[in-house]
Amino acid sequence: MLLLRIVGVLVAITIGAGIVAFLITRDRRFLRLSWQVTKYAALFTLIVLALMFFERVIVL
Repeated sequence: MLLLRIVGVLVAITIGAGIVAFLITRDRRFLRLSWQVTKYAALFTLIVLALMFFERVIVL
């Protein structure tokens, strides 16, 4: 769970910085970077939660 919190904070900072950079420069690559970070963070979260779920099922 601690790992998810750390990654969540880093993802939020990265996405926020990408959006602010887009608003300042109007360069769409920052939005693309923010979107990619969002996709991979969601994938990482799903994998970690699936592993936690399977750990609970196996232990029971």
